[in-house]
Amino acid sequence: MEAEELVVPLRSLRMTDVERVGGKNASLGEMLSQLAADGIRVPDGFATTAYAFREYLRTNGLRERIAARLRSIDVSDVRALSEAGREVRSWVTSAAIPSALEDAVRAHFRSLTAGEQSISVAVRSSATAEDLPEASFAGQQETFLNVVGVEAVLARLRDVFASLYNDRAISYRAHHGFSHDEVALSAAVQRMVRSDRGSAGVMFTLDTESGFQDVVFITSNYGLGETVVQGIVNPDEFYVHKPMLAAGNFPIVRRNLGSKLIKMVYDAAGGAAGRHVKTVDVDDEQRHRFSLEDGDVLELARYAVAIERHYGRPMDIEWGKDGVDGRIYILQARPETVKSRPQDETQLRYRLKLPKDRPPPVLTSGRAIGQKIGVGKVRVVRDASRMELVEPGDILVTEMTDPNWEPVMKRASAIVTDRGGRTCHAAIIARELGIPAVVGCTDATVRLAEGQEVTVSCAEGDTGVIYAGRMEVETETVQRESYPKLTLKSCSTLAIPS
Repeated sequence: MEAEELVVPLRSLRMTDVERVGGKNASLGEMLSQLAADGIRVPDGFATTAYAFREYLRTNGLRERIAARLRSIDVSDVRALSEAGREVRSWVTSAAIPSALEDAVRAHFRSLTAGEQSISVAVRSSATAEDLPEASFAGQQETFLNVVGVEAVLARLRDVFASLYNDRAISYRAHHGFSHDEVALSAAVQRMVRSDRGSAGVMFTLDTESGFQDVVFITSNYGLGETVVQGIVNPDEFYVHKPMLAAGNFPIVRRNLGSKLIKMVYDAAGGAAGRHVKTVDVDDEQRHRFSLEDGDVLELARYAVAIERHYGRPMDIEWGKDGVDGRIYILQARPETVKSRPQDETQLRYRLKLPKDRPPPVLTSGRAIGQKIGVGKVRVVRDASRMELVEPGDILVTEMTDPNWEPVMKRASAIVTDRGGRTCHAAIIARELGIPAVVGCTDATVRLAEGQEVTVSCAEGDTGVIYAGRMEVETETVQRESYPKLTLKSCSTLAIPS
């Protein structure tokens, strides 16, 4: 085995290398080499190849063993899925790293660190079926942050390989028609951006709700970006109008101040399962101001426009601002997979039939995801270990979701969370599944009672509302081409009336 077949520098990769290193790592290499002229910074690093992963399985006799274990599993059976996933992951994490792969990782790590003993890196996963235009696979596998030293990198490498067989990843592949055997994993080792001392978040090159493509939508929180991706916080939000940005006019057309109650930072003592990060409270002064200055927002918007132009399609981008050097870095970019899909010529419009004489009680509200309405019984699930309680048609109510919840999210008729913004995990998966979600309610798990019948409405604008009781819903089919052409001058909404 040649070392270059096992591990490659990120900057040597292009988007044509998806089968070699997966979508995420191919995109990182593409941006490192092709977008530097646009001023876009991407942390340097290296990646193991799909070939290396397959050799890891082959030399340990795992490929056929894993295929046989997963072949007959019913992914709708949460308990059986959990048992199979746990068993397969234990096989992978206890396997030996082939000596040629270990030697290659050590050599590339020495080159990356250039003698800096205290440098910290992120060990990220990238599957060969990941970040496709029709299925994102976002968050399916593991990421480990603040990893120090090559021995820790090698240990995390096993964990990243094993994460291809997380319950959520197994379920997601089955749901999207991918064979477990055909997907391989690549691990990227990248220099860490010190956003633990700055801020980080996610941005989309379109509006995530309407699909309007003339804005960049940016979310931000203090600390590492996992809090935004996972929906642990209600982040700050910014909308930047692309034509105004291009014309040199001030283009920030809207800001929403998030609560930003906690942030994720480095944990020098080290956490469980090799996770050297922890969450801490954000001080009161920071909570009441935006986590980005206007200059940072404009720089991010320019990066987003350049990335979208390069890839020729709407993009979902993770970023971080280093609190040490003050610079903004792009951590990954993937195709946006919901609003940028070809749309049907017809669209269903949902409307509640509200009784005029006695309007139903509003139990709680939050940010609306989508424009649909869901009706059903409340199922309050406070921990992922009890998610099998969700029955088809239930209203899933929880504090927040992460990729571990995906096997049961498709059962729900609607999702309601205490925390999270429009780019959190619950919001992204709800859009993919085409079900309504209301996120960032703050009190849903307290205000909504187990077994209570409710109506979840995202058909009333920016705010999603949860009403008591089952309500009658009207639907109207609208032909897209039937909308009249307007001769009015185009304007931007600068605020939402309260």
